[in-house]
Amino acid sequence: MSMPHENSQVYSAGATLDEASAALILLHGRGATAEDILSLSTFLTQPGLAFLAPQAEDYTWYPNRFTFPVEQNEPYLSSALDLVDKIVQQVTDTGISTEKISIGGFSQGACLASEYVIRNPKKYGGLLVFSGGYIGPLNIQRQPNGDLSGTPAFIGCSDIDPHIPLQRVKETTALLQAMGAQVTEKIYPDMGHTIINDEIKLAQALISNSL
Repeated sequence: MSMPHENSQVYSAGATLDEASAALILLHGRGATAEDILSLSTFLTQPGLAFLAPQAEDYTWYPNRFTFPVEQNEPYLSSALDLVDKIVQQVTDTGISTEKISIGGFSQGACLASEYVIRNPKKYGGLLVFSGGYIGPLNIQRQPNGDLSGTPAFIGCSDIDPHIPLQRVKETTALLQAMGAQVTEKIYPDMGHTIINDEIKLAQALISNSL
């Protein structure tokens, strides 16, 4: 199977991994860049925190909508999940435990972050889901599988997001909670598809508490 993202470049900001005591992996949205999502480091920076952001091949993690049948987003989705896993392994190889690794993203990147954490349950430093949710069709109940052991998670989204059904946001919150995550969900009236200051403040608090 070809792996579209296997040669993806990983960009960084903040502390180097050799110096860091914690890491935040950030995943960009469809059509965006690693540099775009790394701009969040300006607002989320903390002493000893390394930021890592991979660049998707052709600027997209998977070709179809995240609510399509999973097989219609392969092999791109599996390749993207494998890339995130390799970055997590790179961080843990430096001696930073997964309890000090947070994963987050916006839009398609938020969906990928959610899906990775749900498929690889353990105690993470945190999960940041800016306008996203787990990947797969609507109206198919997904059973909890594994223990997130109190991982703090923030999920923020508009009530009228044109790309993210509110139903999936709610389903993601429920699944994460069923798997033992401590979830803060905020639904913002008429926000649209963006990240706002209130979400940044909540993300800042989550990251600070996880260090």
